Formats: sequence, structure tokens, C-alpha cells
Amino acid sequence: MPYRSSLDWLNFLLADLRGGLGPYVNVFLLTEVGWDQATIGAVLTASGLIGIAFHAPLGGLIDATQAKRSLIVGGAWTLATLGAALAAYPTLAIVFVADVGMALLGAVFAPTVAAITLGLFGSRGVAEQLGRNAAFDRLGNLFIAAVAAVIGTQFGQRGVFYMLPLFAGLTTFAVLSIPAHAIDHRRARGLDETELGAVRPCPWRHLFAERPFAVLATGTALFHFANAPMLALASQKLALEARGFETALTSAAIIVAQLATIPMAFLVMRANLIGGKPLLILAFAALPLRGILFALVNDPGWMIAFQIFDGIGAGLFDVLLPLVLYGAVLGSGRYNMARGIIGTIQGIGGASSYVFAGSLVVWSGYTVTFAVLAGIGLAALLLMLTAMPEPLRAHHVASPVGGV
Repeated sequence: MPYRSSLDWLNFLLADLRGGLGPYVNVFLLTEVGWDQATIGAVLTASGLIGIAFHAPLGGLIDATQAKRSLIVGGAWTLATLGAALAAYPTLAIVFVADVGMALLGAVFAPTVAAITLGLFGSRGVAEQLGRNAAFDRLGNLFIAAVAAVIGTQFGQRGVFYMLPLFAGLTTFAVLSIPAHAIDHRRARGLDETELGAVRPCPWRHLFAERPFAVLATGTALFHFANAPMLALASQKLALEARGFETALTSAAIIVAQLATIPMAFLVMRANLIGGKPLLILAFAALPLRGILFALVNDPGWMIAFQIFDGIGAGLFDVLLPLVLYGAVLGSGRYNMARGIIGTIQGIGGASSYVFAGSLVVWSGYTVTFAVLAGIGLAALLLMLTAMPEPLRAHHVASPVGGV
């Protein structure tokens, strides 16, 4: 289909652009700049909270604007500039601005690409293309991890940040190869071509009156509260079990999860045949199973192997979310606003769970903590089983009223 290769490259390169900054900032500040963990944590927490607060407004902007390609281009070069500035002048002010920029652009890139995908393909082709988007995003993550390892080793950690203008240029070329006129902006915001009589978006508050969205939002909060701290806790447990191999084991755990996500992306490409709810149940079922296995097993090899359930759980859910959300709010004209609200819920659930899980480890140990997190994940699974309708055939949101 037209522009499919452009979207493939766009997702691959955006993963490179994001991956060339975010994961390496902490290590750079700690080892090269000499910041302490408390300062790094405070800056990341503050910038992360700012990002969470802007998820929904940025979603509204993506819905309203027809300059979606410009959002990608402007965001790419902003990120590249922030990365270069951080590497050259890692002062507190510049690092804070860069972290805030990363947090805000995290709410721009993926939703804007999803909106462009909807605008190009509509309801009939969106499942397959969203799956392809995710597959190329994961391949980009693996690629940049390998490239950054080589660049960082040969030229120092600053070299990773100086790669960003190259990826920004390639990203610009990829997104501008999609003509502006090819994007249907009504479809991109969830006013599909099959929606009769819906000419204006509904007020955003109406989203919560619709069962598919309300159940999905509640399930998302429970899922991310249970899932967010699991990798960090598993990495700590691995480090205690195999001292001297901490970094290698943590990297191995991440790679296993990333590799497991790629076949999940191809599974989502068949979502119209399988159904959205069975895939949601598969993702939600993997989470409590992973928690129980982490609670029962201490062997590092098995714990790394169990990270496959992270790819099946969180990996599948991340790939599936744009599609099931599209079905849940189709006809509302608030698709990207809804995604921003879900992003806010994810951020709050994830951030709050770190404090809860960390305290629980101190009081009761890793086994109890993983068991409790598995129980919360089980509650999310039961909610999906009993209350979630099939989102890909969900009723449209109530008749649109009001303006943009």
C-alpha cells in the first residue's frame, strides 16, 4: 500500500532518535558529569510529572492540528538540539530543560505517528499497519542499542548524543515523503469514514461515559501500577543473586522482552481476525504470571527467561493500545485526546507504584512484593474478562456535540 515503507522508516528512525537520548542520560550524568543519584532522581521525577500533566492537552493538539508532519519534524530537531546541548553543557538548567523536552515529546511522537497512520489507512487497514509500526519501532530500539554501544565505547558517551542530528535529518526525510494531502485528518482523530452524520467531535468528558473507554482506562491504571516496578525489582534481585554481572544481566532481561514484543506486533496485525479482547486478555494474563514466577524463582537464568512474559504482557499491551482505543472511541473525534488521557493514567499509575513497591520490599521482601503486584495484575485481568466488550466492534461514542 502507498506510504507503507515511509511509515516503516519513520517508526524505525524515531525509535533511534528517542533511544539515542533517554536511556543514556542517567548513566552520563552519574559517570561523566558526577551528579549523585538523588539529584538525578529529583530532576527526572520533576520532568516526568510535567510530561504527565501535558499528555491530554498534547493529545487535543494532535486531534486539532493538520500540521502533524510538522509536529514530527519540529519534535525531532528539538530533541536533537537538546541532546547536543546536554552533551556540551550539562548544567542543571540545560539537563532539566532537556528532560522536560523528552517527557513532552514522548507524548507527541507515538500518538502523532498513530494519528498519521489512521489518517492514511482508516479502519480497514489500521490493525495491520499499527502492528508494522510497532515491529519497526522495536527493531529501531535494538539497532540503536547496538550502535550506541559501539559509539559510546569508541568515542565516549557524548558521541551518542551527537548522533541525534543525523537521525533527526533522516526522520524529517521519512515523514515528509508522506504527502500532506494523503492524510485524512477527520479519520486521524477518530471521525471515521463509516461514521454517518458525525461532523464534529464530542466534548472530551463524554469519553468517560462510554463503557469501553472507562473499562480500558481503569484496567490500564491497574496494569501499569502492577507492571511498572517489576523490571527494576527483578534487576535488583538479579544483582543480588549474581554480583559482578549486574549490567549484563539487566541488559539481557531488557533484550529478551524486546525480542518477545516483535512477534506480538505481528500478532496485532491479525487483530481484525482474532479480535481485540482476546489479545487484551493475553496481555493482561501474562502480567500476574510473570509476577508469580519472579516471586517463586531466584535463579538468574530463569528470571531472564521469564522476561518473555514482559514482551507478551506490557509489550503486547503497548502495541495493542492504539488499536483497541481506536475501536473504543470511534466516532468521538477525540482519539488523540483519549490517548493522552490514557497516557496520563499510565504515568500516574507507574510513578506511584515505584514508591509502593519499594516500601513493600523493605517491609516484606521481594517474594511478597512480587506476589502483591501479581495480585493487582490479576484484578486487572478479571476486569478485562468480565467488563470489557469487544473493542474492535464497540459502539460509537455518543453523538458528537460541541466544537474542537
